[in-house]
Amino acid sequence: MSLTNLSAAPTMTLQPSLAGMTRAEIGDALRALALPEREIRMRVSQIWHWVYFRGARDFGEMLNVSKAMRTQLADAFALRLPEIVEEQISVDGTRKWLLRLQPVDAFDKGAEVECVYIPESDRGTLCVSSQVGCTLNCSFCHTGTQRLVRNLTSAEIVGQLLVARRRLGDFPGRERPTDGLVPSGEGVRAVSNIVFMGMGEPLYNLDNVMAAVEIMADGDGLALSKRRITVSTSGVVPQIERLGAECGPALAISLHAVRDGLRNELVPLNRKYPIKELLQACRDYPGASNARRITFEYVMLKGVNDSPADAKELVRLLKGLPAKINLIPFNPWPGAPYECSDWETIERFSDIVFNAGYASPVRTPRGRDILAACGQLKSETEKLRASARMALGAAQ
Repeated sequence: MSLTNLSAAPTMTLQPSLAGMTRAEIGDALRALALPEREIRMRVSQIWHWVYFRGARDFGEMLNVSKAMRTQLADAFALRLPEIVEEQISVDGTRKWLLRLQPVDAFDKGAEVECVYIPESDRGTLCVSSQVGCTLNCSFCHTGTQRLVRNLTSAEIVGQLLVARRRLGDFPGRERPTDGLVPSGEGVRAVSNIVFMGMGEPLYNLDNVMAAVEIMADGDGLALSKRRITVSTSGVVPQIERLGAECGPALAISLHAVRDGLRNELVPLNRKYPIKELLQACRDYPGASNARRITFEYVMLKGVNDSPADAKELVRLLKGLPAKINLIPFNPWPGAPYECSDWETIERFSDIVFNAGYASPVRTPRGRDILAACGQLKSETEKLRASARMALGAAQ
């Protein structure tokens, strides 16, 4: 594991940042410059291309924009992104960034979130946060022990992707890190997939999440297929249909139990939206099909939810649903009340699900030594010291 503190002196600029804005927001910002309406559409397209396709860091790079306009833009706006406070690189190549956000008001001291990059041989996945903290209090999740501070704006969500792509050299003409841990080669994208599985419950910040997905999927910019953008929810049933109808990303359900009594303990939101209602919302999810299966995430907790009877009940519950099941070995964190299921138990559970006709991959734990694995994210103010993280990693 390597750890780098990249925090710089806090910026004092107050110019609004165009990086992360939607097309409509950029247009509204330009109207403040009193540009003719016929010119605004062209300028929006130019800025969009430079920010989202080329990854421009300042207006001086926008060579097809007149020098006078570049100066005017630089005087009025910035291309500021969330600030990297700390970067950690796991022994397995996983990277975690602690990001400080621009204060949103006089009471905001600069909230912090974490996002994680997971490189694999055929893809690179970025796990983004949608809230600072969380309200759900899932008992197996480290993030759930941190209070909710606020929702992220769509620009702050997109900003996590822009930070990652800049840091990974994932824009045209940029160099990739030389540590050999990032996919490279002609036409290979360092970030090919997005999962909304970081801090927060995405469907409690649905408008901003959907706006962020639309920016990420825009073909003239970041150009990520919505099939490669997955929004995970713990079961905010009333918002699931709207997510599918208005936005249409891949859907993942944080399930983790097959009986309401246990799920009430693991995922307290279940008391409001029990399993039957949640699964009906999944059956009704617009666009769900065998080609676009819903992913059900199931964390394996020793002696809690990992019996053959649990596996058989999971198969029964999902009958007829276009689904795949991700089995997630529990990732420990300090003070966690659970242990990870034994490997033999996980394999037996997986075999039952697989033999029933469902894909049931076991998610390989990544980034455990830097607390970057599923359920381990938490902001800097409550994180372990580096020495404690290393001790935890050595104990795995």
